[in-house]
Amino acid sequence: MNATTAEKIQTTCAIAGGGPAGMMLGFLLARAGVKVVVLEKHQDFLRDFRGDTIHPSTLELMHELGLLREFLKLPHGKVRHLSAVMGTTSAQIGDFTHLPTQCRFIAMIPQWDFLNFLAEQGRHYPAFDLRMNAEVTELIEQAGRFVGVRAKTPTGELAITAALVIGADGRHSTVREQAGLIVDDLGAPIDVLWMRLSRQPGDGDAFLCIGVRKALAMLDRVDYWQCAFVIPKGGRLSAILRGKRGQSPCDSRV
Repeated sequence: MNATTAEKIQTTCAIAGGGPAGMMLGFLLARAGVKVVVLEKHQDFLRDFRGDTIHPSTLELMHELGLLREFLKLPHGKVRHLSAVMGTTSAQIGDFTHLPTQCRFIAMIPQWDFLNFLAEQGRHYPAFDLRMNAEVTELIEQAGRFVGVRAKTPTGELAITAALVIGADGRHSTVREQAGLIVDDLGAPIDVLWMRLSRQPGDGDAFLCIGVRKALAMLDRVDYWQCAFVIPKGGRLSAILRGKRGQSPCDSRV
């Protein structure tokens, strides 16, 4: 769509990306009376395998914002202890019950529920404007300054001018690329393979299984385990899993 016929919006802050960072920032700004537009390229927040853990520090923040009581009405699991299996040895490596916080546990809540909750709370404030199905495509530049963003939507183009543009649009950030910002590559030496396993009665709390050059983290999602299998960066899964029939992928002998 031609820029002259695009829908035009003027705001104080435009946020590209409706993930946890973008949604929380949008809520906090609107709560403070700052006009904000959050642009999320998907039509909803339903994306799995996001490591759906709300830690005690985040729950404490929700308490300070006066949101904790309503937030914990969402269906959730509670992880108060964390165990690890190393070879044939099992040990408790985490105990959250002694933390000086309102919630002495990790809340297991799907990320989409967390984001929907923030969106609902944000709509209580007139300064909050969330646009779903709105993908940022480029920055608007005037006189050597970035003064807004353009976004495509199912109904046409949005042209948003803003005093501040925030790029919270993930690892393949359009805002970062358009602004010419350079990524600091920290060289994370791992890849993570996500999967689900059925949860059985008596399985216990979330735990970590540690082997040689690999680990398996199991997160309790009430009726199933959300599993993160950690392997060396670029490692071949077939080589990592080779071994005797029935052998655990975290067995130290593999």
